[in-house]
Parts: sequence; C-alpha cells; structure tokens
Amino acid sequence: MCEKISKVNSWLSEVFGDQPVPHFEVNTRTVDILFQLAQSSEARCRDTALLSEDLKQKASEYQAEGAHIRDVLLQGVGLSCSSVSKPASDYLSALVDNAMVLGVRDTSLSSFMPAVNNLTNELLEEEKSNRRLERELRALRKRLGTTLVLRSNLQEDVNQTIKYQSVESAKAEERMLNMDFVRAKTKELSSRRERAEAQLVSRNMNKSLTHQAIVQLSEEATALKQEIIPLKNKLKPYMDLSPSPSLAQVKIEEAKRELAAIGSQLQMNIDLEL
Repeated sequence: MCEKISKVNSWLSEVFGDQPVPHFEVNTRTVDILFQLAQSSEARCRDTALLSEDLKQKASEYQAEGAHIRDVLLQGVGLSCSSVSKPASDYLSALVDNAMVLGVRDTSLSSFMPAVNNLTNELLEEEKSNRRLERELRALRKRLGTTLVLRSNLQEDVNQTIKYQSVESAKAEERMLNMDFVRAKTKELSSRRERAEAQLVSRNMNKSLTHQAIVQLSEEATALKQEIIPLKNKLKPYMDLSPSPSLAQVKIEEAKRELAAIGSQLQMNIDLEL
C-alpha cells in the first residue's frame, strides 16, 4: 500500500508539474485506481517514446534516401543543386511534399492519379457521411424538442397532481376532524340522554307525559273525531223533528255534557301534545 501511494504521488507530481496536486481522499479504492492510471500512463509514454524514436529514425532514413536519390537524379541529367533555379527547387519540394502526404512511392503521374482518386472517393464518402449525420442530427433535434415538450407536460401534470393531492389531503383531514367532532357530540348527547333518562326514572315520571304517549293520545283523539262524524250524520235526519220539550231538554243536556267531556279530553290531549 505504501509503495502504491509513493508511486501515485510521484506520477501526480510529474503530471501536474509546478501546479499543486489536487486533494483526494486516500483509501484503498482511490489508490488502486490512481496506481492503475499511473501504470497505464507510463506504458503509454514508453510506447510513445518508442514510436517517436522509430519515426525519427525513419525520417532520417528517408532524408538520406532522398538525398541519395536527388544526387543520382541530378547526376543522371547532368544537373547540380546550384544549377537549379529557386522556383524549380520550390516546385520539386512541393512535389515531394505532395508525394509524402499522398503516401506514394514516387512522383510519377501513374502514382499520383490513384492516390488523388482515393482521396476524392474518401472526400465523397465523408460528405455522404456528413449528410447522413446531419439528417440524424435534425431527427434527434426534433425528437429532443418533442421530448422536452412531453417533459414539460408531464411536469405540469405532476404539479397539478401534487396540488390536487394536497387539496384532497386537506379536505380529508377536515372530514376527519368533522367526524371526530360528530363522534364526540354523539357521545356527549348519548351521555346526556342516559343521564336524563336516569333522572326521569329516579323522579318516577309518569309515562303518559312522554313524547310517545302524547303522540299516541293525539292519534286516539283523531280516531275519536272520526268516530263522531258518522254519529253526527245519523243524528242529522232527526234534527228537524219537534221533540218533546222536556225530553229534548234532557237530551240536550246529555249532549252538552258529552260534547263538553269530548272537548275537554281533546283540549287535554292537545295541551299534552304541545
């Protein structure tokens, strides 16, 4: 573990140079990750150094070969470097640079044409790929716009749902409070009714004064009224006869007493009902 930490610190110092190394949490996981990165970086640096050396060596070899070929060509045509004009030298340098860029073996037209055709084909393929990528990008932008609109709608629906839930929760809480109040009130009224019934029982209250008894008396009074109606109808034919004064007087007194008794009973029932 200590060896890994020292290796990591050394690698971080080399990476950041004069700048301070950022603070990081030292634990087994972070040290292992940084140690693996250090090893990968060092391996990549070694590979890069080897590749650079190889390229330098190849460049020197190419330069030597180019100088040799130049000398051979100049000697073959009877020319020297001093006898070539500057524009011609520039043209030759440009031709060599183009040949190196195209990766051809020589500067003949038969080597340049296939290389130029290959570059043209690659350019056409790249343009075709760019057009395809642009179409895909437009489609992605369109889908992104639709997705953003859908997300906005969903967010609005979520906000409305949350608001509705809060309102319904407040209503439910209010209903629960009302139910609790009703239960408490019902319990209180039941307790008061039981106490009132107990007080009435303790005071030996007459059952005829209860609401049920009064209702029953009212029904009986109504029934008596209905019974009187046919009796009155039976007496109606005899009302026009001239009775004996004494007998009539007796009947009148009896009828008055009966009517007075019925009236007093009715009045008592009405008073009791009230």
